[in-house]
Amino acid sequence: MLHRAIGLLLVALLGAACSSYTIPRYGLSAENVTGLKKVGQKVNVGRFTATPLGRAEIGCRGRGPVRTADQRPFEDYIRRALIDELKIAEMFAESAPVTLTGHLAKLDFSSMKGEWLMDLTFTSSNGRSLVISIVHDYKTGPGFTFPQLGGQSSADERACTETAQAFPGAVQVLIGKLVHHPEFAALVK
Repeated sequence: MLHRAIGLLLVALLGAACSSYTIPRYGLSAENVTGLKKVGQKVNVGRFTATPLGRAEIGCRGRGPVRTADQRPFEDYIRRALIDELKIAEMFAESAPVTLTGHLAKLDFSSMKGEWLMDLTFTSSNGRSLVISIVHDYKTGPGFTFPQLGGQSSADERACTETAQAFPGAVQVLIGKLVHHPEFAALVK
């Protein structure tokens, strides 16, 4: 009986490690687009880097990774989101006199607290830069609940799913904080 219970527990733990939680594609923010239109200056978006560079997933509660769609790095996800917002606001132009680049110095989450944490430095080809930091709160499930032998913790599954689902909203908040920052207009001039 004990060997069977240990075997079932190992199967449950190994099965849990195979799960992954995919972040949805980015959805535009009307508020961000409206804010961008007020500035009106055409801008290009260059390369975004990160520390560590190229990371496309973060482990969640030992259940599996929260990962970007298409395994694109998080910095690329944010860069493409900014480009999408600029395009809809009719502000994106590859030939613009100013190019924004970015460095994602911090990206993490707490599925226990329900927080995405980001620090991104936007640098303009005009010599200016702006650091945007956010703590984006989202609703998440309770902490770890020990699974029944052979079962999975639905609370952990739900929390990791909610973490993945919350990322696009966190990126909207990050871009919104950039767009509505008092120094944003100077960054793109």
